[in-house]
Amino acid sequence: MKNSFKNLSFQELKVKRDELSRKYMDLRFHMVVGHVDNPLQKRVMRRQIARLNTLITAQEKTAAKQAFMTEKKA
Repeated sequence: MKNSFKNLSFQELKVKRDELSRKYMDLRFHMVVGHVDNPLQKRVMRRQIARLNTLITAQEKTAAKQAFMTEKKA
């Protein structure tokens, strides 16, 4: 699961991040209200969200750099 995000497109990364964020909020709510089967799941989800944020930021920087180089040439 760790490397499965690298071959996703930019829009797919954003959708996956939003989905995981919603699941993370639900998990936090269930941890407060009741019992959760796997408490380590919270840490795993938080790290997956961080990986997605890292990949999204890297793609944004790459796109901005390419746009800058295109403007510079023109």
